[in-house]
Amino acid sequence: MLVADLVAAMEAVAPSHLAESWDNVGLLLGDRSREVRGPVMLTIDLTPQVMDEALDLKAGAIVAYHPPLFSAVKSITADTSLGRSLLRALESGIAIYSPHSALDAATGGVTDWLADGLGAGDRRALAPSAGVDPRQTHKIVTFVPADHVERLRNALATAGAGRIGEYELCSFSIRGTGTFRGSEKSKPVVGIAGKLEEVEEVRLEMVCPGAAAPILIETLRAFHPYEEPAFDLHPLAGRPDRRVGAGRRLALDQPATPEQLATRLREYLGIERVRLADVLERPVERVGVVPGAGGSLLDEAIAQGCEVFVTGEMRHHDMLKAMSKGCCVILGGHTNTERGYMPRLAEKLKSMGTDGKYVVSRADRVPWRNV
Repeated sequence: MLVADLVAAMEAVAPSHLAESWDNVGLLLGDRSREVRGPVMLTIDLTPQVMDEALDLKAGAIVAYHPPLFSAVKSITADTSLGRSLLRALESGIAIYSPHSALDAATGGVTDWLADGLGAGDRRALAPSAGVDPRQTHKIVTFVPADHVERLRNALATAGAGRIGEYELCSFSIRGTGTFRGSEKSKPVVGIAGKLEEVEEVRLEMVCPGAAAPILIETLRAFHPYEEPAFDLHPLAGRPDRRVGAGRRLALDQPATPEQLATRLREYLGIERVRLADVLERPVERVGVVPGAGGSLLDEAIAQGCEVFVTGEMRHHDMLKAMSKGCCVILGGHTNTERGYMPRLAEKLKSMGTDGKYVVSRADRVPWRNV
């Protein structure tokens, strides 16, 4: 397996375009063309202890959920703990990939895994991702005589237009009437210079990648019969998908009290305790779910009718705000609400037919203990 194969597998599980704008996801360290010569280690944090474990196992790559390279880095030296770990990875040829918020947003990702522990029911993203297929970021529209439509459509398709999913040569056309009057210097293919002309034309439109716009326009000019073809290039808005995005709103099939939900979460995560700030004793139906630190989605959860908000950690004042609005809060600990997903990620990667061996780190753990 090459590093590029691992990147492709991770992109299939958690497409990087789903990541938040503030995040740093993808291949952070490594050469895509290099072979992954040892197991791939999965971890939440790349700590010195995890790095030791990876070296002992002769790992070929590390998937670190939290990106070890997050803020701007101006130097990598052995003067810092992170610098030493990165240098050791470089020297050993260990690639590092981070999915972070893309894995939270993805269908079947960390957020859906966390929601699984609270009960069955309809779920939707609190903040749906408005993804845009890179092959469909724009739409090119032109107007052409009917007997030239097929030739122009084929030419634009060759340059990258008209690709939707597993289909190509996708287009839409409709007949209409075009008008123009050329100057005395013009050389119209149809009609006479200086005279207003009406021509039966076909409006032809095809989706296309914006990156291919220059070659598409050049192709259009080359294959369009007119001396000066009319065309438009429209950017397309993203299409929100309720299945993917930040957070989840879980509408429980069977209502449960906040205390029951807290007990379910504690048992699901396999931890000693969770924190419950309850302002309701009755059964509730709508639950907001965000792994890690989910305070930024609290207002959205409340706006969508959530009566309980489940996350890893929150600021004290955010918790008070939730309670003042009649919303209970359950906190399971930041990495506690993430780490249990690693075995599921390992199984996903194995099921994709990659040649790599995937190992969940044993050294990765909560950095403190209760005393």
